[in-house]
Amino acid sequence: MPNRRLDAIDRRILAALQRDARLTNVQLAEEVSLSPSPCLRRVRQLEAAGLIRGYHAELDRGGVGFGLTVFVGIKVERHHEAQANAFREAVVALPEVVSAHLVSGESDFLLQVVVPDLAAYERFLTGTLLRLPGVTDIRSNFAIQTVKAHGPLPVERLAEAGGEVTAPQQP
Repeated sequence: MPNRRLDAIDRRILAALQRDARLTNVQLAEEVSLSPSPCLRRVRQLEAAGLIRGYHAELDRGGVGFGLTVFVGIKVERHHEAQANAFREAVVALPEVVSAHLVSGESDFLLQVVVPDLAAYERFLTGTLLRLPGVTDIRSNFAIQTVKAHGPLPVERLAEAGGEVTAPQQP
């Protein structure tokens, strides 16, 4: 799909679906002031452009048994690209890692890890993280309280940031 401009209606659709992805098309159309057919067409275009990547249920981490969230800063050796790629592939495959970012600063990577408790994190740290390829240093920060998690992207403010936004072209 070629680049497409995100207009106010697209932004309202994206904001509404972030608030409640279970909206029916009729409910969504009413919320964004469109009739159902054009609304569905726009949603499909946003999906095809890769701006809507999927729909999911947000689970209560503690309620399902993951009572500890740890933010882990990892430094890696920078000598071999193959080793860096092996590190990335290993991290992606770890189910305990719910997000991973290449970052600037003291660490090279910042991981968000969820485990049931401190004992489980100790096992994960010593049995898995310390054995990842190229790891030279690990710093763990434990979440004491979650103030805000999984916040929606502020798509409705895109217009304030300079007007229309062009959706990225998918490969």
